Amino acid sequence: MAFIDIKNLSFTYPNEDKKVLDNISLKIDEGEFIVVCGSTGCGKSTLLKQLKVDLSPHGVKTGDIFYKNTSIDSLDKRTAASEIGYVLQNPEAQIVTDKVWHELAFGLENLGVPSSVIRLKVAEIASFFGIEEWFRQKTADLSGGQKQLLNLASIMVMNPKLLILDEPTSQLDPIAAADFISTLAKLNKELSLTILLVEHRLEEVFTHADKVAVLDEGKLIAFDKPRNISKFIKNHPVLYSMPTPVRVYNKFSTDDDCPLTIREGRSWLLKNFPNKKNLSISIESKTLEEDNPVLEMKDIYFRYDKTLPDVLTGTSLKVYRGEIFCILGGNGSGKTTALTLLSRINKPYRGKVILNGKNIDKYKSKELYHNNIALLPQDPQTTFVTDSVEKEFKEIIKTMNYSKLEAEVKVDKIIDRLNIKTIIKKHPYDLSGGEQQKVALAKILLLEPEIILLDEPTKGIDAYSKIELANILKELKDEGKTILMVSHDIEFAAEYSDRCALFFDGEVVSVGDPYSFFNGNNFYTTAANKMSRNIFKNAITSEDVIELCKKIQIENTN
Repeated sequence: MAFIDIKNLSFTYPNEDKKVLDNISLKIDEGEFIVVCGSTGCGKSTLLKQLKVDLSPHGVKTGDIFYKNTSIDSLDKRTAASEIGYVLQNPEAQIVTDKVWHELAFGLENLGVPSSVIRLKVAEIASFFGIEEWFRQKTADLSGGQKQLLNLASIMVMNPKLLILDEPTSQLDPIAAADFISTLAKLNKELSLTILLVEHRLEEVFTHADKVAVLDEGKLIAFDKPRNISKFIKNHPVLYSMPTPVRVYNKFSTDDDCPLTIREGRSWLLKNFPNKKNLSISIESKTLEEDNPVLEMKDIYFRYDKTLPDVLTGTSLKVYRGEIFCILGGNGSGKTTALTLLSRINKPYRGKVILNGKNIDKYKSKELYHNNIALLPQDPQTTFVTDSVEKEFKEIIKTMNYSKLEAEVKVDKIIDRLNIKTIIKKHPYDLSGGEQQKVALAKILLLEPEIILLDEPTKGIDAYSKIELANILKELKDEGKTILMVSHDIEFAAEYSDRCALFFDGEVVSVGDPYSFFNGNNFYTTAANKMSRNIFKNAITSEDVIELCKKIQIENTN
């Protein structure tokens, strides 16, 4: 008997003709670690929500889901609440109390567990997750990584049998994300906890999976062990989402099994592509107008309250016209705060922000935000004010006073650019996280700013959509626009940035082009760099590694 048995499941949202889930059937055994992947909007989150009745969206559903041989719709509320845990994508969205200890106890209190038992279970779970040091802190004061760990712990304290997670690392920095995935693997191995995880960032999680499910336009196109999946997706766009060793391996024909880890990838490279002639990636030096930064932070100090410590401490930064500049760093290092200061949402108590040689405080709001500077926030939902994507665009058109013909041309161009024609009539809150990100970006682009500030623009979108986003950013750059983005996505930053900066403890500790930046880091670097270090020189992306492997192939055939 399967632990989870999904039979011929289909689902359609109200007023929609196309099925979001199309005749999906799969069986999950108890204790398995299952990863679900696929392109943005392919139905991953909708599938997960069908397993949690309280979160299941309204619409037309056919087929059946059985949990331990009982229909998911027939489960009593106590079993559904305690045995099926669900961790959301946004750490903020799941926290309901003001103190860490109370958040851990909240679920048990709602189940009517005696106080003495609650104290014991909370103490045990806090020790297991290493929460003792911040056990009595306010939840509002936690970092993003701590909040997501607290969400996981508050579910695990109820001893669930099935843990469902919808892109839980999307807002975590690479180190916090790796720690979170390691914790999941530990729970799976030590407690035989069944885990069903949707994830776009597969570098860390892929090797922990027992099986991987691949969705494509609502259909289940593959469900197999990771190494078998790696062969199946050779000519499919989902290959771009795969870990670096898998992506590199699939570009060549060798007799070896597909490597899944960095260690396996290094061994595969050394065996098949020994770099005897010390080939390396050639780096093009780019000139910057260093006398004329378009945007500058000068010795900035900022805190959110007089009683709180500084978030930024003497931060200085220069951004030049026509470059893609990426700010990296851990959760809580001050990256997002810097964007709010650069867009004048917040103001420093010391230091200046200079825009085009002029103090940003000297600009009137209309002058600043019309065709000058615009910010895409980390949570795209904060930009939505109407009940359809189409109306969202009309709000911007109204603000910018475009003529009817001008508006039609601009909107059509952006819809085509972002490939969002099929969702134009939908409510923004009915979209997937990746689709919401695209709509929010479309609204920003309609403002036609010269400087675009992006906070985690790749959050919630699949690897193929990232390529589409990168092409848009490069087009904007070619038009003379300046892009400054904050990101945890170091692979994206390495491939598409002109310069990168590392924030730590409220200040900039390193700035450089991607090659010097990532080659100089041992831990905060790309998977491709870790895999090829001391084998190839200057390789920081999968494409770099592939390029050098091809050169070695040519050398060996001559």
